[in-house]
Amino acid sequence: MARNPASILDENALTKGELRKLNALRKSVGEDIGDMAFVEWLRKKPLALAESEDKNAVLIADTLIPLIEQNKLRIPRGGYIIRRGRGRVIVERPDSD
Repeated sequence: MARNPASILDENALTKGELRKLNALRKSVGEDIGDMAFVEWLRKKPLALAESEDKNAVLIADTLIPLIEQNKLRIPRGGYIIRRGRGRVIVERPDSD
């Protein structure tokens, strides 16, 4: 006889989406079969990959860090806003509300 999948399952460790999927399976095919199907789906699911870096953020950091180290650029308290202009990048202080 197969082990009870509910004993393997730690519902507190599941994400919100995974809990929704588990509850939907339980409602559609019953609790026992739903638990077994969910455990099988969870085993086949690929491991979460590390978040890929934001290429734009890396480019901005690579450009600004050398300027900061040479004391040619100072980033004010409160940060900055970067936006595109016609063929250039515009760096501004955020408006204080």
